[in-house]
Amino acid sequence: MKLLQDKVAIITGATRGIGRGLALRFAEEGANVAFTYMSSEQKARELEAELTALGVKAKGYHSDAAIYSAAEALVNTVVADFGDLHIVVNNAGITKDGLLMRMSEEQFDTVIQTNLKSVFNLTKAAIKPMLKNRFGVFVNMSSVVGGSGNAGQANYAASKAGIEGFTKSVAQELGSRNIRSNAIAPGFIETEMTAELSEEVRKQWADGIPLKRGGSPLDVANVAVFLASEMSAYVNGQVINVCGGMRM
Repeated sequence: MKLLQDKVAIITGATRGIGRGLALRFAEEGANVAFTYMSSEQKARELEAELTALGVKAKGYHSDAAIYSAAEALVNTVVADFGDLHIVVNNAGITKDGLLMRMSEEQFDTVIQTNLKSVFNLTKAAIKPMLKNRFGVFVNMSSVVGGSGNAGQANYAASKAGIEGFTKSVAQELGSRNIRSNAIAPGFIETEMTAELSEEVRKQWADGIPLKRGGSPLDVANVAVFLASEMSAYVNGQVINVCGGMRM
């Protein structure tokens, strides 16, 4: 029996990087995957085909979770299309880095809206079907900088710290209804985004990590599968660092 057999999962921001790794790993474990994307229709259709080839139902939705009405519409559509909803992975996120003295209000607001408000929106929208089932799992993507902060990322760090506090509050509110809420805080994960960095910069990052290497989307996805499955049935309100020891 696969760990997520016949479960229905929404994964936001899944056409690249960690999100793509999450979608593929969830499908391998038997989950039917509804995923969102914002830009590339072609990448969404390609991912749909890859997931379907793994023997599950999969569908991509062009949706912006930072808009509450869009998050609500997404949940309603997914429940109509898939028949249920068991797992939500709030993965979508952006960066607009810059030192605070030069950071515009728009840079701050956009990151908070996309990274943090989206988690509120989709969580609130998904509660209704989960309460009906008396079962549900939220896995929220934070970051090591949510705990440590990072120069040039005041907006991003604030959004991720907010996600961690929100995750723990939801765990306390909904635990009695058998709805769990946990977060993952990735460290330096090798994705398309980090591939744009110079080899020298990537080496500097790796040298500061006790395991002396960056992680992969699969490293994060494996922890997400654990948190979404019954293997973690007594894990609630936690933030699990997937960072090779960067944050302890």
